[in-house]
Amino acid sequence: MLWFCGTSYTRLGNPIFYLLFVMMTMMSTGGLMVVLNVAPFANEYGVAKTVVGNFPIFGAVTALGLSLTLSRVTNGLTRPFFGWVSDHIGRENTMALAFYLEGAAILVLFYFLDNPLMFVLLTGVVFFGWGEIFSLFPSTLTDTFGPKYAATNYGFLYIAQGVGSVLGGPAAAFLRQTTGSWTLVFVIIAVLDVVTATLAITVLKRLRQQHLERG
Repeated sequence: MLWFCGTSYTRLGNPIFYLLFVMMTMMSTGGLMVVLNVAPFANEYGVAKTVVGNFPIFGAVTALGLSLTLSRVTNGLTRPFFGWVSDHIGRENTMALAFYLEGAAILVLFYFLDNPLMFVLLTGVVFFGWGEIFSLFPSTLTDTFGPKYAATNYGFLYIAQGVGSVLGGPAAAFLRQTTGSWTLVFVIIAVLDVVTATLAITVLKRLRQQHLERG
């Protein structure tokens, strides 16, 4: 079976594609474990309705409300920001930086889950370290295989987000129900971040260099 890539045909079994697919699946799964459970985290640890600020237009704002708002902002800003960073230090190096950042932030967040202000700030950092997958993965894919079939190629790769959506939310809820806490969920998210970051600067970087050298 053949897959259209760049200006030539490339077999669908290209290891770089499958590595990117696995990496994006892991990041999507871990990120969606957080995205789909911010409200349960806040409710269980008693910070959801805690007022963290009063604003002239909006009035009193709760930790959960501000967290959701800030996370949307950081989730948007991270895409052009890390895209710009990757133009200067390389795709794989930027992936490692962002994914290690999310892994560290998720562990610190778990430690401060019952602190309203830290909950708001750290959920923002977690989303800042996660949302850039939607800029780094397509740009890395296009850099590797060329722009001619970039949309088609990314369509295949984006299936990873669907896999992550199937695994992320249900898996987190199941683990919470069976273990009685969110501890294992946070550990799994951090592990997925660290493994993906490490793959980026070791295996992915080496394979892409070899691929590009072959022309």
